[in-house]
Amino acid sequence: MAAFNDFNQKIMAEFHDNGGNVAGRFEGVDILILTSTGRKSGQTRWNPLAYSTDGDRYIIVASKGGAPTSPDWYHNLVANGSAVIEVGNDVIPVEATIAAGAERDRLYAQHAAHRPNFLEYAKNTTRTIPVVVLTRKS
Repeated sequence: MAAFNDFNQKIMAEFHDNGGNVAGRFEGVDILILTSTGRKSGQTRWNPLAYSTDGDRYIIVASKGGAPTSPDWYHNLVANGSAVIEVGNDVIPVEATIAAGAERDRLYAQHAAHRPNFLEYAKNTTRTIPVVVLTRKS
């Protein structure tokens, strides 16, 4: 877990140093930083995540690389849908909702069309990978 946290810290530092751009294996990938509140700890949590858009909504996918469980950030958003995202140099308060049914399937396919590794993640697990819609608060 410590290695994963170090990896995320490096990505976030690069993100902040380069106006939202990240090199290496994430070069050319749209990355945002999700700031949420831990459902158990109440502490602020940060996660760099690949995203896509659907109109003016931001779409993130709780794949955890195809693991059998969803990532902690997903459970945090289910418990408290208010969050903040950083996209480039913009800081945006958002409300998270979980897509369901046909909308979930459409958004997952749309997301995976630009990031084919998400197709592999779906093959690696028996769970339905959640799709989270982030809508800017007015």
